[in-house]
Formats: sequence, structure tokens, C-alpha cells
Amino acid sequence: MKDRATHGKSHRGRQRPPFDRIALLLQGGGALGAYQSGVYEALAEAHLEPDWVAGISIGAITAAIIAGNRPAERVERLREFWETITRQAWWDGDGHWCRTLLRGDAARGWVNQANAATVATIGADGFFTPRPLSPWLAPAGSLEATSYYDTTPLRSTLERLVDFDRINAGPMRLSVGAVNVATGNFVYFDTETHSIGPEHIMASGALPPGFPAVEIEGEHYWDGGLVSNTPLQWVLEGEPQRDTLAFQVDLWSARGLLPRTVAEVATRQKEIQFSSRTRANSDRFRRDQALRCALSRLLDRLPEEMKSGPEMEVLLPAANHRAYSLVQLIYRAKHYEGDSKDYEFSRRSMEEHWRSGYHDTVRTLRHPDALKRPDGTVGIRTFDVAQDGRE
Repeated sequence: MKDRATHGKSHRGRQRPPFDRIALLLQGGGALGAYQSGVYEALAEAHLEPDWVAGISIGAITAAIIAGNRPAERVERLREFWETITRQAWWDGDGHWCRTLLRGDAARGWVNQANAATVATIGADGFFTPRPLSPWLAPAGSLEATSYYDTTPLRSTLERLVDFDRINAGPMRLSVGAVNVATGNFVYFDTETHSIGPEHIMASGALPPGFPAVEIEGEHYWDGGLVSNTPLQWVLEGEPQRDTLAFQVDLWSARGLLPRTVAEVATRQKEIQFSSRTRANSDRFRRDQALRCALSRLLDRLPEEMKSGPEMEVLLPAANHRAYSLVQLIYRAKHYEGDSKDYEFSRRSMEEHWRSGYHDTVRTLRHPDALKRPDGTVGIRTFDVAQDGRE
């Protein structure tokens, strides 16, 4: 599945960086989620196991598999999940004639579209199946009238691959985001406040109108990506506040080229919609954290007689001298991947996405500046190997 680089400094066997907490933040992105598994594999090899994993949609599934298994079994379970839900079509095989006839971006783009059309028609094993009757013909108010696919197979897959007792009793914190259909409010199901089951993971990935809403305690929930596709703010501003090293794994790049065709417009629209402006959000958090650090230093210098009163009751909670280091790992789509890349569940694309996540993380961890703590004046630093230095 992977072709590991062997040159240069190894990313393996690192000592734990000087942070109180390691967090793994996982975006939604459907079939692109195999990239997250490659990222986790490289982190595990470097002994950078997260203390807190948060995800939305496919990121919630990845997070549940990580939190719901012993460290030695996590990569194997992730691979089992992806090999369950992907398939290899006859026209996308490894035979010599396939490689000869289907060379070049144009041919690969055709293959990907054919694979995506197949998934849209027959579903993905262990994930979702098309309903036998169109929702337009189903009785109003029925579950069948609100979605094109049945996600019951996903529940069975989660129950087979995830130990939910371990999630709710284990040392790793898990958070998954969803949207309340009735109120439109974004909510997080978190092991600090909830007992997590398969339904919470499924709710986080219930993207309409493809998938039905998931009922939890009398309320119905859809995919968290409808409001925010990135759990960045939840983790960085979560309590208790601690020095945090966060690996932010984005499946959609906010930056891209000007579209030249209608197909490219559809692709770019998805990228902008689901990237959730993560870079802008991280820049805003940097500015806010710089203010919190400055406020904390200023309050420390006040004389004791000024450290009481109603003003201090407002200012003290806003002061924060914690250190945050945000490592960004962003999947950058190939030229032949179109707007169907998030539901193109072919084995070949899955393996490519996994390898991309693995190698991007290896290159990042080998960089000497990747895991550095921020200085005391700002309190936060970001690192993206694609911008801050390559080998």
C-alpha cells in the first residue's frame, strides 16, 4: 500500500515533543479520507499518538477507529475499513493492458468518473446502499423519503471495527461534530460529556440528501460539514486549556486555480465550501491568542491592589499563556480528480490517497522546525511543509 522513502533523516522513534497534549483534527471529505489514515500511520511510527482526536464526517469515522482500538491495532483496522468499502473495477486493474490503454490524466479522469458513477449506482460495500425506491416515490415522513441511500451497513462496519467501550473508558478523548436538523445548531458529541456509540459517528457523516438524518435521544442530526467541516476551533479553544501540538489534516485545499470549465467550477465550489476556511480560522486564532498572551503578561505585572474587582472577573478568563503549535497537512488533489473525488471509492484511488497522507507526514516530521514550540510573545505557531520548507 505504501512506498516508503528511505533517504534522509528518519521520522521514526521521536521523543514526545514538549506539549501537554497532542491533538489530531480530521476534516470531512468522503473517499479522500484515506489520506487521514496515511497521516496517522506516519504519526504512529513516530510515536506521536494523539491524546485527543476530533473529526467530522469521514474524519469522525477515522477518529472512532483510532480511539476505539489499541495502538498496535489501529493502522490494521483503518486498512480493514478502507479495503471493506472500496473495490477495484476491471477497467482499473493492474494488468499491463490497463496501464497501457489508460495512461495520462485524461484517461485517468475518465476512469475516476466511471468509478464514481458505479458507486452512485450500487453504493459502497460496508458503507451505504441505494434505496430500492426513489425518495420521490416514498411516503412523506418516512426515512426512505429523505435520502437516496441506506447507511445501515455502516453501523455494522463500525460495530465490527470499533470498540466503543474503549472509546468511552479509554485515555483518548474523542469529539465528533454534527448539526441538529431542527435547530440548525452545530453540536459536538464528546467523550467528556457523552457516551459515544455508532449513532454519533453516523450522525457526523449523515450528509443530505444522500444519507438520512440519524436520531439520537429524540433529536435528528446531519453531517457537521454543513456548518463547519473542521474541528479546529473546538479543540484549540476547548477546556481545559493546555499546551497543545495539533495536527490539522485537511482534505480540501482552500487555495486553487481559476476554473476554466463547468466541471472545474463544480470541483472548485466543493473545495471552497468544505475547506471551511481553515487557514483563515487558524490565522484568526493566532491573532486572538497573541492578544490573550499579551493580556496574561500585562495582568501578571499589575500590583496586587488592582487584581480584584468586576473588571478582573471579565479579563482573567480571557488571559491565556498556553502554547499552541499547529501542523497543517493538506491533501492536494491531482489534476485528473474532479468534483466526484469525494465519492470515488476505488481501491486504486484509496491507495494513492493513503500514500499521499503518509509521505506528506513523513516529509513534515523530518523537517527540523515542524514540531517546535512557539515563542512566549505570540503563543501559537503554524507549520505547513508545502509553504515553510521542503526537503
